[in-house]
Amino acid sequence: MSFLRIYWRALGLLWPEVWLAGLIAVAGTALALVQFAEPLLFGAVIDALTKGEAAAGLVGLWALFGFLSVAAGVFVALQADRLAHRRRLAVMRRYFEHVIGLPGSFHSGAQSGRLIGVMLKGSDTLFGLWLSAFREQVTALVSLAVLLPVAFSMNAEMAALLLALMVVYVVLNGLVMRKTQAGQADAAAYHAALSGRVGDVIANVTLVQSFTRLQEETQALRELMGRLLAVQNPVLTWWAMTSILTRAASTLTIVAMFALGTVLHARGEVSVGEIVSFVGFATLLIGRLDNITAFVTRLFLDAPAMQQFFEVLDAAGDLPEKPGARPLVVPKGHVVFEGVSFRYPDGGAGLSNLDFEARPGETVALVGPTGSGKSTTLALLQRLRDPAEGRVLIDGTDIRDVTLDSLRRQIAVVAQNAGLFDRSIAENLRIGRPDASDADIRAAADLAEATGFILSRPEGFDARCGEQGKALSGGERQRLAIARALLKDAPILILDEATSALDTETEAKVKRALDHLRAGRTTFIIAHRLSTIRDADQILFLEEGRIVERGRFADLLAQGGRFADLVRAGAFDAAEGGLSTP
Repeated sequence: MSFLRIYWRALGLLWPEVWLAGLIAVAGTALALVQFAEPLLFGAVIDALTKGEAAAGLVGLWALFGFLSVAAGVFVALQADRLAHRRRLAVMRRYFEHVIGLPGSFHSGAQSGRLIGVMLKGSDTLFGLWLSAFREQVTALVSLAVLLPVAFSMNAEMAALLLALMVVYVVLNGLVMRKTQAGQADAAAYHAALSGRVGDVIANVTLVQSFTRLQEETQALRELMGRLLAVQNPVLTWWAMTSILTRAASTLTIVAMFALGTVLHARGEVSVGEIVSFVGFATLLIGRLDNITAFVTRLFLDAPAMQQFFEVLDAAGDLPEKPGARPLVVPKGHVVFEGVSFRYPDGGAGLSNLDFEARPGETVALVGPTGSGKSTTLALLQRLRDPAEGRVLIDGTDIRDVTLDSLRRQIAVVAQNAGLFDRSIAENLRIGRPDASDADIRAAADLAEATGFILSRPEGFDARCGEQGKALSGGERQRLAIARALLKDAPILILDEATSALDTETEAKVKRALDHLRAGRTTFIIAHRLSTIRDADQILFLEEGRIVERGRFADLLAQGGRFADLVRAGAFDAAEGGLSTP
């Protein structure tokens, strides 16, 4: 994305308040014209006094312009600040809503710390751009547009000095931008990597401490900072040199203006007042060029951060809904996979021609080695992905024909990772049903056998769960996840390794809670423990994305196939990472 495209896109984010933005720009234009008039009036007063003419009227007009300048300045300052603050919060909200709606494939390759860093840096940069554009740049650009024509109309030789100064500013800034573009892009990438690294370490601080990685992680962070400074310092050096050279050019221009004015005055070509006006023009021009240079410098340095911000906003969102998609109604919970095939974009293993059905109230267990397609199958049911071929039906309706929100409201998920926010237990339980009463929450907790440990805490249901539920044990987290699913009361249930990380005693409690949860619901289970899948109405054994065996537990054992071999080999008591294959 080019420098100018980034700039115009940033300004385009003001469109929802375009009328106010336009009014601020008009006030900035008026401010520029008023400020430009001051050197002219100053010169006219000097000439009037020199000639012994009355200057009271000119002084009064000057005072009026000064009052208008103050009024316009106050309006611009107040409204520009408020507009910039509102739009910053608006784009942060837009970024947040977009990111949490992105599919799992995006988040699996993106660090949460980096995403947060990009949001904060990008929104702060946009805020600074908008504020500076309204407070300074509109006034500066209008001043430059008016100043040179008026200056040339007064005296071409002295105006040529002002033009030369502008050329010096433009050339130096253009040169430095070309020299530092790659370096600044690298610096922005290191800044994002730094945020990602810090977030990654803090999220795994227990692991860092238990493996005594404090020094190693600190050293890695120092090295990353060192690489950041190595690419950032040359960029800063170039811009510092530009500042020095432009300041020198400004000083020389003022001196030259006085020298040339003295010569022209001796020839009778300019008056003392006109010399004073041109010096005022030069001072105004230098101030405006400094403003624009600082703005361009800041914009250039921050352009990579804004580009990263826009790249996240441009990331492909959730799967599209068909025009006119209708809400899904699930009176029964009859799920059918018809000839479903799926391949990952990178060519990784997917699914091939899956055909099966889960009748209302049935429990279907999906088993098989790691990478066999179990999780992918249930991702298609939730429409986290779309099949390349075939279709998924719920009560006879293709899930691609319904709204995503209504589809996912009909499905409750209990996974190995309970997924808890650092909020109160009550707030976590209400995730799937915000309007649930305290009595509803208590009833769900009772069925999930969670009430005991909840009430053992002084705060009860107001106790905080900690980040990712770290204030709770594994069994407690799982029972809260089950209570949350009970409260949601969806007709279709997915249990994804819901008991694999639990000890035997805790698993027994969770299993009783799961039995309450499964009652009357169409349930899909991914599990590697016999106790979880033994009572399933149907077991699907997947291998390399295909269903190679299906049936009830006893029937599959009697067949003596792959499933029976793994059961006899004790593979279902293996670690939760996947079935072992003897």
